[in-house]
Amino acid sequence: MTSWLALVFAPTLALGVQSVMYALVTPSCAGQHRLALHGAAAAALLLVVVLAALAFRDLTVRHAEPGSLDSDEGGPRTARRFIAMVATAVASLSALVIVAMWFGVWVLSPCDPRP
Repeated sequence: MTSWLALVFAPTLALGVQSVMYALVTPSCAGQHRLALHGAAAAALLLVVVLAALAFRDLTVRHAEPGSLDSDEGGPRTARRFIAMVATAVASLSALVIVAMWFGVWVLSPCDPRP
């Protein structure tokens, strides 16, 4: 189940933090501080890294005892591992996107008039 959370919510979080950071530019420029921008990026990055770790844990942990219907033997194991791998990759890419957006906050001033 946690793989699905990472697969769906990590990219949603990356897009959401982009909107939040864009909305916080005007108040940050007015107050001449970047604390709110850094806080939003740090919180989103922390959540996405936790989701990536949970998806990676699903990749490495066996879910049921051998012989049961939900066992990791045969076909279901392959599908479950594939979803976990894709979810880990998507969450990691989302974390990279958040770090790239956060880098702009470190380098550029929120009051920069250039487009």
